[in-house]
Amino acid sequence: MLALALGGFGIGTTEFVSMGLLPEMATSMSVSEPTAGHLVSAYALGVVVGAPVIAALAARVPRRLLLLALMVAFTAGNIGTVFAPSFHELVASRFVAGLPHGAYFGVAALVAAHLAEPGKRARSVALVMMGLSVANVVGVPAATWMGQAIGWRSAFAVVAVIGALTVAALAVWLPRLDALPTTDARTELGAFRRPQVLLTLLVGMVGFGGMFAVYTYIATTLTDVTGLSKAAVPLGLAIYGLGMVVGNYVGGWLADRMLVRGLFVAMTAVAVVLASFVIAARHPVSALIVVFLIAAAGSSIVPGLQTRLMDVAADAQTLAASMNHAAFNFANALGAALGGAVISAGLGYTAPAAVGAGLAVAGLAVLGVSVAVEKRGRAHDAAVAAR
Repeated sequence: MLALALGGFGIGTTEFVSMGLLPEMATSMSVSEPTAGHLVSAYALGVVVGAPVIAALAARVPRRLLLLALMVAFTAGNIGTVFAPSFHELVASRFVAGLPHGAYFGVAALVAAHLAEPGKRARSVALVMMGLSVANVVGVPAATWMGQAIGWRSAFAVVAVIGALTVAALAVWLPRLDALPTTDARTELGAFRRPQVLLTLLVGMVGFGGMFAVYTYIATTLTDVTGLSKAAVPLGLAIYGLGMVVGNYVGGWLADRMLVRGLFVAMTAVAVVLASFVIAARHPVSALIVVFLIAAAGSSIVPGLQTRLMDVAADAQTLAASMNHAAFNFANALGAALGGAVISAGLGYTAPAAVGAGLAVAGLAVLGVSVAVEKRGRAHDAAVAAR
């Protein structure tokens, strides 16, 4: 579990540090900050593309070997970011670095569930995802501080080192996992024929976007709107990361007790706190409190959606579990793009929070449709069985 979480720590650091260093990266590459936001979208789209392709093509690969290969590829992608000479090559390197992301977390979640005690699947999944959350408490603020002090490339060099350490940790600590079955591409791709898989993914694709609409531009929001100094931005990122840790734990606890109702509670909380950030962002204390709440509410969705996908995917769990993170990163790309659009339109740095609240409400609506379709299917099955 520690080895798997270390990989999540590296992935979380590289995914979110771009947002903290966006102003520096934009200046270095002589582009505007909304244009630099394409770096966030490129990584997210790499996840969206990589998750289904890798899950299908590597369906027969033993899970231990697959996890090692994915982390090697992740490390190579971040080395490419360190040495990218131009903005276009930097965008390409972020896309490549994102390719292993979804498949890694998907397979790691399956391994965690496989090794879990009865009744603790969601909490075991949350434990693996804790590396992602802890990255936002320690990895992202530290890398952001380093990037501001000695150049943004140094932050991605640290990520590459973390990736190499994860490869070593997995090689030493990860068991053989012979009891965890492999499948084939046709079986895995069958997940896309299941309505509940598609609807659950759509919940994440839409509802999670609001969190990233705010977080992508959090550095400038905290300085230009809230009035914090540039040196205080890593503190804001650490508070956000602490919220992710708390939300991840609470989300796992909720999912083990009331999976679907817990998702409704979490999604509603996301909508409320994002809407409140429009006003709260204008004062340092209220801004940092709501930043914590945004992260906690948003992260509490992850274990529940991951567990629900494994429940509804039947024998196509690798692709479904991987696509959960593709869905979240589609939300990442969507949120970054919509947040950049309203900022470019002159609506200010609080406008992304309003957009995000709307996305959360849309995610709630999709979740409602998913539950209604599921109930209708059960009623139909019961009627057929009674004949």
